[in-house]
Amino acid sequence: MVKVVGVRFKKAGKIYYFTPGDLDIKEGDAVIVETARGVEYGDIVLGPKYVDESEIVQPLKEVIRKAKSEDLVVVEENARKEKDAFEICLEKIANHELPMKLIDVEYTFDRKKVIFYYTAPGRVDFRELVKDLASVFRTRIELRQIGVRDEAKMIGGLGPCGRALCCATFLGDFAPVSIKMAKKQNLSLNPSKISGVCGRLMCCLRYEYEVYEEGCIGFPDVSEIIRMGDVADEYDDDIVLDDDETNEENDILKEKSDTSPRRNKGKKRYNKSQKKFKGKIKNPNQ
Repeated sequence: MVKVVGVRFKKAGKIYYFTPGDLDIKEGDAVIVETARGVEYGDIVLGPKYVDESEIVQPLKEVIRKAKSEDLVVVEENARKEKDAFEICLEKIANHELPMKLIDVEYTFDRKKVIFYYTAPGRVDFRELVKDLASVFRTRIELRQIGVRDEAKMIGGLGPCGRALCCATFLGDFAPVSIKMAKKQNLSLNPSKISGVCGRLMCCLRYEYEVYEEGCIGFPDVSEIIRMGDVADEYDDDIVLDDDETNEENDILKEKSDTSPRRNKGKKRYNKSQKKFKGKIKNPNQ
């Protein structure tokens, strides 16, 4: 086991682990650490804890020190420089007529590197652009192409729900989202209803997917004949999980029979193996 702290460098950014060494640091403290791209200023979002070494991406670096008041001054100065760098880069991109969209600019804490984030429909030959930028900023220049989801995360905005984007507020990493998740939850498959501002499937489609996967275990198969009391009908897949209502008097008995079921339209409620759910039944002879 090794003692670590979780450090985040941006709001809703990914959490990186560092060892606190002999420093007395806690959640909420600002620290100075060394990363692969240089010295950085970050915030402790996960207090000291012990984790298995197999969970750590090596090499595990040590926190250099706690941040001081003058470090915050540097961070604020970097933020001002980033705004100026953004305008300068926009002008250079226009001069070179490059098919790229500048999204954000970031200075490392020690100002030894400036990172320009952009989107583009394809590969861009920006060698001349890099030379121009290097002559202006007199430091290392990195141009990093990002996808539409990262663009939405950096810019922020409001989702179809009216709330701030999940990716810009609390999601540290993007998890895979598929159309299967929308189908399992019986959501509309209209792209305009299940797509986020980035144009990709909404991240929130994943939030309740595992609950539906687990809750549907033991449900009848689609088109299977089921019986409740003296009523036999074909089960379709219109499922809504409901843990607040029960119908303990009736059990579902699957009946693979040629018996012609009685016509019975509308919503029915079933309970099987303590699984509470609402189901719609229909006459298979219709």
